[in-house]
Amino acid sequence: MKKRYLIYAAIIIGIITLIVYRVLENKKTNGRGNEKRTPSIMAVQGEVLKSQKFDDNLLLSGTLESNEEINIRSEISGVVESINFEEGAKVSKGQVLLKVNDIELRARLSKARTVQQLASENQRRAKLLLEKQAISQEEFDVSNADFESARAESELIAAQLYKTTVRAPFSGTIGLRSISKGSFVTPETPIATLVNTSQIKITFSIPAKYVSQIKVGNPLTFATSDSREEHTATIYAMEPQVDIATRTLKIRAIVDNKEGKLYPGTFANVTLPLETVNDALLVPTEALIPIQNGKVIFVSKNGKAQEVEVESGTRTDSLIRILSGIKAGDTILTSGVMSLKNGTAVKVNLKKSSN
Repeated sequence: MKKRYLIYAAIIIGIITLIVYRVLENKKTNGRGNEKRTPSIMAVQGEVLKSQKFDDNLLLSGTLESNEEINIRSEISGVVESINFEEGAKVSKGQVLLKVNDIELRARLSKARTVQQLASENQRRAKLLLEKQAISQEEFDVSNADFESARAESELIAAQLYKTTVRAPFSGTIGLRSISKGSFVTPETPIATLVNTSQIKITFSIPAKYVSQIKVGNPLTFATSDSREEHTATIYAMEPQVDIATRTLKIRAIVDNKEGKLYPGTFANVTLPLETVNDALLVPTEALIPIQNGKVIFVSKNGKAQEVEVESGTRTDSLIRILSGIKAGDTILTSGVMSLKNGTAVKVNLKKSSN
């Protein structure tokens, strides 16, 4: 029995010792926790903003288009009698490209002209008889109407006969043909594509907020995806209204292409000059933080990070222009900004402002 009591006493003493140990350790831990809650200072990089000269350019994507382009089609149905062009060749305005068989129309025209001639003679005789009061005015009017109807029929057939010859509406390069001699064509049958590339159009869109800065006659530069050569074009037309869905305005510029280096359908990187700003504020792109309803930048004030909402403008590869919210002389924070909170104590390592 005594042995059992001794065992129980030892267990109770051990439990009491463990409890006392844990209490003392918790006090030490709480003490260290209080020390950790002491505000720490975060080391960050920053720069003092300076105004500088900046060429404000819009970088846009555009598409090259031919100056003129049409799908060649026949205005009437019939069998192709001759094809008068080579695929991929240059053609001149008015050049005959295609001839549709016209034997039936020529026969109809001959008949119509015979009827017209007879109606003309009947009208002449009726006019003489009317002058002698040998016929009534009504009889003369009928004769005159017959003549006018016959003449109109002749002119209609002559117009259809003219359409059997398909001519180039402008000078350019003709593409691959989709028909052969002897094919039956209709107005819906595609024959070939004719394009004029002596000049090339560049079509692109700009955000609505820049519309007031763009005018017809403004120059721009562009480069194609297949070449580093820079070309200069001139804006010649703008849509009269902003697209409601995209809030952009479509613009078109034109450039000479006499050497034939530019091809329609090619993608173009467009640089559109807006203005030269002598006192622009430029910040590194990594300093700008997007938020739900805008963008913010952290600035250092009295040793603490302060969040400032800003309005941004044009950006380059590494810089972005700030239009409002900060001013020259402010110290902006450029590193570790995603970890900062409003009021965080910071130690700023200054570097030179980007130029």
